[in-house]
Amino acid sequence: MGLFRRGPKRDGADVPRDAEFGFFSEGEGSRFRAQVREAFAEYGLEVTVYADMVADSSGRQFGLGNLAAVLHNDDRGPRVWPELVRQHVGMVLRTMDAPSALDTLPPEQIRAQLYPRVIGGEGLNPQTFGYARAVAPGLYEILALDLPESVMMLTDEALEPLGDLGELRERALHNLRALPVEGHETVKDADGMRFEVVLGDSFYTASRVLALDELVRRITGQELPPDGALVAMPFRHQLAFHVIRDTGVIPSLNAMASFAASGFTDTPGAISPYVYWWRGGTLTQLSDRDEDGDGLRIVVGDDFQELLERLVAEGGRGD
Repeated sequence: MGLFRRGPKRDGADVPRDAEFGFFSEGEGSRFRAQVREAFAEYGLEVTVYADMVADSSGRQFGLGNLAAVLHNDDRGPRVWPELVRQHVGMVLRTMDAPSALDTLPPEQIRAQLYPRVIGGEGLNPQTFGYARAVAPGLYEILALDLPESVMMLTDEALEPLGDLGELRERALHNLRALPVEGHETVKDADGMRFEVVLGDSFYTASRVLALDELVRRITGQELPPDGALVAMPFRHQLAFHVIRDTGVIPSLNAMASFAASGFTDTPGAISPYVYWWRGGTLTQLSDRDEDGDGLRIVVGDDFQELLERLVAEGGRGD
């Protein structure tokens, strides 16, 4: 998995774009949807294809957004799209047709496969995920059951027979802390900018922000200081952090803002295009879109401004 995504060479930007998935040309979008319909037909299911989803005769709907982003981000290009589409459609149908894991797995195995997951609030139904915990503006923590081919996001109804919510969350956090670090890279320059990026195929890589203290200790060998860290979670397979110790936080904040915005765009499992200040487990948003929506701006409150002024003053005294 690459640190900075480089799109495969396909139709140029001057070619008319697909109305739903702008990273595709019109021709690429048409081929993509045709491949999806063919894949469902191979599994014996006729579907009606819409711009962003397909539906079968029983009313089941299958969204296309994540699959489209997966194809867009695969450096091998359109030659591998048919196989990737077939694999995805097969996995979706096996998951939907199989008995619910909540009915077949013993309680202790369910707890062993339980993880907290940070997701964007768009599309999160408060009627079915009333227990979801807000971790930052527009970001929520839910509980998910990790399965061999899928991730089951657990609703209020699904959690009710499993026991106390607080105990379930503690078990999920325990499982999260025990995950291996699949990949780690350092981004830095000669001007003091530096941040660490944790990468992995796990759907819970970005969610490790919920156990950042343990992750930082594992990556750096040091404890998080009281001033905390900058963090970014562009999509589910990446988490970036910069431990705040000196004025290197200033160039690192600007670099991470660009990194987060770039990583968020057109990715499967997108979470947030922003950078946050993690302190004591609380996340405060530090970057945002500018007023015209085309660029980025840094927005800091009084507490973070005081932190910056203190770090500058300490650096000036040579502390």
